[in-house]
Amino acid sequence: MESHLRANGTNFYAIGLSYKKADAEIRGHFSISNEAKLLILEQAKKEKIESLLLISTCNRTELYGFAQHPFQLIKLLCEHTHGTVEEFEKVAYIHKNRKAVAHLFRVGTGLESQILGDFEIIGQIKSGFKTSKKLDMINPFLERLTNAVIQASKRIKNETDISSGATSVSFASVQYILAKVPYVSEKNIALFGIGKIGRNTCENLIKHTKNDHIVLINRTRDTAEKVAGKFNLIVRDFDNLTDEVNKADVLIVATGAQTPTIAKNMINTDKPLLILDLSIPKNVAADVTELPNITLVHMDDLSRITDNTLHRRKLEIPKAEGIIEEVKSEFDAWIATRKYAPTIKALKTKLATFKDAEINLQRKKISDFNEEQATIISDRIIQKITNHFASHLKDENTATDESIELIQKVFQIQKK
Repeated sequence: MESHLRANGTNFYAIGLSYKKADAEIRGHFSISNEAKLLILEQAKKEKIESLLLISTCNRTELYGFAQHPFQLIKLLCEHTHGTVEEFEKVAYIHKNRKAVAHLFRVGTGLESQILGDFEIIGQIKSGFKTSKKLDMINPFLERLTNAVIQASKRIKNETDISSGATSVSFASVQYILAKVPYVSEKNIALFGIGKIGRNTCENLIKHTKNDHIVLINRTRDTAEKVAGKFNLIVRDFDNLTDEVNKADVLIVATGAQTPTIAKNMINTDKPLLILDLSIPKNVAADVTELPNITLVHMDDLSRITDNTLHRRKLEIPKAEGIIEEVKSEFDAWIATRKYAPTIKALKTKLATFKDAEINLQRKKISDFNEEQATIISDRIIQKITNHFASHLKDENTATDESIELIQKVFQIQKK
């Protein structure tokens, strides 16, 4: 398969970084904004990179594409984020061809998620694919691969219990609150930031805390009111943020700013305050912990919470990996077919010219020659011959390149 992945002197690479080696601050440096995604794709197109898929979440940033050298992709990433090549090299991973394919399968099926079985990542992959497709930056290989990963993800979600129980950081944050805050249904909870994580956290808060006086704050009030209307919650203007912070017993920050939105000087209360920062980069200033009444927990800390649910999920990993292998083997077969299909097609055409010449000769030699019957028989023989060659080339023990070259030489088939 390795040679099958190469195209026009390039190889298929996956380059990126994740929560495994890069802390929240470093991940924040390499976070790709929606605007930057378009700029990266446009620049890649100018640099003749034929296919590119981008993923940027709070837990990972990755580029998948064909390049002559992985540095082409690394350079694109660093030029359009706040990260440097030196930072990248310290925490990054680079996978090539077969390993790059395997990595995307694991990422897309939740096996590499910070919380095992978190399937939110497949939505990011679909979104990245859609963006690249619009800019004509998806070739047949990456389209087939992405669809295979989506198929594997769907099967794992439906056929295993790897996503049972807790899902995502938003759920883990609520579980943490339930474990650490007594009488949580009576506490003042403020949620600042109503993006995807904020909305998911809000839903989990209502479902599990039975607290009906959660306050929502967002820079855009309309967005907060839409969520509040759904759950009959309170909305406060962004201008009232400091007041709400000081009223709260629990503050959840899920904003997407590049610099902290919660500063030490905003906190003027002596009562205990639990702050959960679910943002990348961190949106709560680190020095708030200098205040004796403050407990600050970041999403990286939440991922270290293990419970029975996580243990049960781990038991499902072999089943999930089996599904991945099934889907991936189908993809591998398609890749192999793409390599030898032109040769088989050319062989079939060559044999058809032999048939036509022979039928033409026999028509002239035999007065009552049955051309229709001869054509049917000849076509069946040609199909059987080409099927045998195709089966030979499909065999994993076959040296495909050498066999293709031999077929081309024996039948005098022009290389494409």
